[in-house]
Parts: sequence; C-alpha cells; structure tokens
Amino acid sequence: MEEKNKGVLADTSVWIEFFKPESPIGKKLESLIIKNSVWTCGIVLFELLQGVKLDAEKKQISEALSNLKYVEMSKSLWQKSAAISLSLKRKGITLPLSDIFIASIAIEYNLSVFTLDKHFEQIPDVKIYKT
Repeated sequence: MEEKNKGVLADTSVWIEFFKPESPIGKKLESLIIKNSVWTCGIVLFELLQGVKLDAEKKQISEALSNLKYVEMSKSLWQKSAAISLSLKRKGITLPLSDIFIASIAIEYNLSVFTLDKHFEQIPDVKIYKT
C-alpha cells in the first residue's frame, strides 16, 4: 500500500515565481509553506543562490528556505539518480542532472514535485504537483 504523499518538493522554477510580486504560482507556494507542506534540498538551494545579484537577494532566499523540511542526497540516491539518468539516455532522453537529482529525492521521500519544468514528466515514478 502506497504511503500518503508527504508534501511537495518545490523546484527552482517555482521558487523564482515565489520571489516575483503578485505571481499566482508564488502565491500557491506561499499557501503550501503556511500549511508546512513544502520541502527543499541542496540542489534547489544551490540553483537559487548561484543566481543572486545582491546580498539582499541572498538573505531573502536563505530566510525563505530556512524553516522548511530539508532533505539531501545520500549515497543510495546518487546511485538511484545514475540509474534514472542511464535509463532515460537509453531512451534518447537527456535531462539536466539537477532535475534528475530533484526527482530522485522526491521519489525517495514520497514527495510531489511542484515545478513549471516539463522535464519532470519524462522521469518515471515522479509525481507532479498539480495546482
């Protein structure tokens, strides 16, 4: 029996919307944060922080993610990611490694991926959060 979904792992694309004023996707993420349903991981944190231009942006991002449930890659998840990537490549599909890592974490922790990126739909066993 499948465990009930534990929450959502918000992809970088959704976080970018979150930081835009009046974004409907950002507002949806905010409501999920209030419900304590949002998880994050190192890859998303990295992608967000590598794009900052000002210290104020870095602080805003760090504060927004600081109280979320946090999961990280383990040795077995690195291996699972490699297997997913290899399986996709054998089908002629090459996806960004960051998306494969996020997908592996989501599968392992029974999370839906909240994303605007269509890549995730190509990864077997990934549940996509629908708004």
